[in-house]
Amino acid sequence: MAVAPDFAEFYSASYPRLLTQLYAFVGDRADAQDLVQEAYTRAFARWTAVSSLEDPVGWVRRVAWNLAISRWRRAARLLHLRRDLVGDDVAGPDGLSLDLVRALKQLPPAHREAAVLHYLADLSVREIAEFVGVPEGTIKARLHRARTTLGKLLSVDGEGVRHD
Repeated sequence: MAVAPDFAEFYSASYPRLLTQLYAFVGDRADAQDLVQEAYTRAFARWTAVSSLEDPVGWVRRVAWNLAISRWRRAARLLHLRRDLVGDDVAGPDGLSLDLVRALKQLPPAHREAAVLHYLADLSVREIAEFVGVPEGTIKARLHRARTTLGKLLSVDGEGVRHD
């Protein structure tokens, strides 16, 4: 089956950025690839409706994010039953600092979510609040806490200089 040219263009233009966002959110490149591919598969199956949305990339991001959260919930249930089901991380893609990914993994999920959506997805505080379903003030607080924690974890001073 031939892929609709507009879907192929949409996929090519948006995939790398969404993969980076999901990788930063989940901390595992292989998992991020699976999640993003599944989201695009669902978008393709509904392409007529998805392509007419104001923000088709946002739709795919939401699907991938929901899949990630569902996967975490399932993993948490399984991990509770068997601790040895979780494997080692796969090395990350070029261009995204492994130090940053490791630091992001240490943030509480809500803070990580806010930071990834703000800094990697370029969403505004208002857009993140709508995406997550919480007040804007909550997002501002999460971003502040995420920046503070990341600064400590990455040993960055006020001028962005790293100190090891």
